[in-house]
Amino acid sequence: MSSTPVKPVLVGNNDQRPSREEALKAVRTLLAWAGDDPDRPGLIDTPKRVVDAYGEWFDGYDADPAKELGRTFEDVQGYDDMVLLRDIEVESHCEHHMAPFIGKAYVAYIPNEKVVGISKLARVVEIYSRRLQTQEVLTNQIADAIESNLAPQGVAILIDAEHQCMTTRGVHHRHVSTLTTRFTGVFKTDAALKDRFLKLAQGR
Repeated sequence: MSSTPVKPVLVGNNDQRPSREEALKAVRTLLAWAGDDPDRPGLIDTPKRVVDAYGEWFDGYDADPAKELGRTFEDVQGYDDMVLLRDIEVESHCEHHMAPFIGKAYVAYIPNEKVVGISKLARVVEIYSRRLQTQEVLTNQIADAIESNLAPQGVAILIDAEHQCMTTRGVHHRHVSTLTTRFTGVFKTDAALKDRFLKLAQGR
């Protein structure tokens, strides 16, 4: 897997971003295309609810992972072992069908000279998850953000998720879990360390 980060095009609040009214109209169009009446009582407020939900699901486009990782602490008092966060919630949407994929992320790094508040690591997962994604790219982006901002001895990422584009459409296979991993630095060169991370991530 390539280690080159894939950066989404961020439209932010510039002129390329459609207005809220345009977004509402687009949802009405989709409702009509699906075969329903956007003006019936049960659907009259649906465009507003969908646009509000999209604003929450995709607010990662307006957030900066580097800013979250920018406040670091250099007094680690000689600590040079793994820092591991388990069971970070992942709620994202695949860029192919805009269907949710939901699971857990396991994030570890070995500090070099800097550590960061553990909530910031979870926040980085959240920011990248709240963009249209593939799980492979999401895994890479989290690792690259930690690598570039903390310069650790190594980073290890594991994501375990179920994709509704597979369970609710297409092949309709339920309970199929997708695992992706990324290892850098000492996690990549030290097989015993990589194995230790995987065992700890799985609670063994």
